[in-house]
Amino acid sequence: MARGQRKSIDEKITAKQELIEALLTRVESEKRELEELCQEKKRKELETVSDLIEETGLSPEEVAGVLQQYLENRNEMVS
Repeated sequence: MARGQRKSIDEKITAKQELIEALLTRVESEKRELEELCQEKKRKELETVSDLIEETGLSPEEVAGVLQQYLENRNEMVS
């Protein structure tokens, strides 16, 4: 069975370079999309915490104090 014309080594090199460039572009695009998704997740988590703070009527400083006390108690129990 006859095969098509073989590519020269220079053509193969050029094709690989183009493929690599296309893949690098795709990776960068995917990284940007991942970063956007992570930021969106963080915003939603912060909204949840903010809503909880608002519902409890505590100030952010009070919430920070309660969390700090919780962490200290937890660390004492682990030790």
